[in-house]
Amino acid sequence: MKKNTIHLFIAAVSSLLCATPSVSAKTFTESIQQGSVIKVNFRTRYEDVSEDIIDATGKKIGEKEADAWTTRSRLSYQSGAWNGFGFTAEMDNVSEMTNDVDYRTAANDPKNINSAVIADPTGTEINQGFISYTTFNNQIKYGRQRLILDNSRFIGNVGWRQNEQTYDGVSFTNKAIRYTNFTYAYIKNVNRIFGEDNAALGDLNMNSHVLNASYTGFDAGKLIGYSYLLDVENPIAQFGLSSDTYGVRWQGVVGEAFVYNLEYATQKDAGLNAAYDADYLLAEGTYTISRFAIGLGYEVLGSDHGAYGFATPLATLHAFNGWADKFLTTPKDGLEDKYLNLGVTFAGAQALVSYHKYDADFGGADYGDEINLSLSKKTGAVVWTAKYAQYAMGDAATKVTDTDKFWVMADWNF
Repeated sequence: MKKNTIHLFIAAVSSLLCATPSVSAKTFTESIQQGSVIKVNFRTRYEDVSEDIIDATGKKIGEKEADAWTTRSRLSYQSGAWNGFGFTAEMDNVSEMTNDVDYRTAANDPKNINSAVIADPTGTEINQGFISYTTFNNQIKYGRQRLILDNSRFIGNVGWRQNEQTYDGVSFTNKAIRYTNFTYAYIKNVNRIFGEDNAALGDLNMNSHVLNASYTGFDAGKLIGYSYLLDVENPIAQFGLSSDTYGVRWQGVVGEAFVYNLEYATQKDAGLNAAYDADYLLAEGTYTISRFAIGLGYEVLGSDHGAYGFATPLATLHAFNGWADKFLTTPKDGLEDKYLNLGVTFAGAQALVSYHKYDADFGGADYGDEINLSLSKKTGAVVWTAKYAQYAMGDAATKVTDTDKFWVMADWNF
């Protein structure tokens, strides 16, 4: 899973040196050191997965099970600024604490074929490594970097998994116009959570352009427009990874107690894909009173008449459509997700209960339902989290089987 980033660092350092006027080494060194920050993070997690195996009639004939106790160790460095220039580096190591990786790290993993998937491959990598140039209204980053746009539904870092998703390329942010934020990114490569050693699901070579603009000058909320033009260079990549998506999002507020989101996007084919188009819809709202919050939502990943389902291949998918991760790839007949969230804060802890009901967007198939539970609390430098997901199968023809997942996690920041 170790990633080859030497070329990125050589290019980054060369660019920085070429842009540097002649100054004393002392001045440069002092500027870089002043304001520099070093951070250390350890995230230890136990995950247990049980997934039913069914026959052609939908009858249970067995189970796939797996558990993993992993720790991610992260060392981060951010330099001070020198004439607007800075440097950021971050290294991760993921280890299985029992030294026995007896689970599948991806669906195509040839090892442990009878085990369930826990997508936390072990190894060491450079998670981030970029130079930046910052002015009052602009910031440019070149190199390997984290990208999170809006709620991560389309462009995210998959932060739940131990091996984070990061991007190789250039990003530019501009805030020159009052209340307006404009972001552009050119993505050359995606470092996916499955690791570089996974030939089919690892690094994703791209020639992609990402544009996102927001305006916060309204009292009633925030308006966002975006264009995500994804072009995967690998011609044998999965259907739907190359696409052009255009959308608009409204993040509204009513008083201090009610927030809501409305969103629409349309997606069509790009690259070598066959012709298709599909739509995306979202309507959700959350009302907060005292220590309690209740939310209702309706999300549709549309279908092109059963031939293609709206895809979000660069999203933080674990945050959507249930924590059991049964719909990381949208079914060809699309997906409707109706959900209810109930949250409460007590004794410094946060508890959440969620219910999801899934149906096909095209054809009316029942895709089952799911219950999610979580409890988290911070004590000192540690955030403790426990989560549980229980997915129940709908129509047997969908072949999406009953699944239970359980996590206990401790996250240390120093």
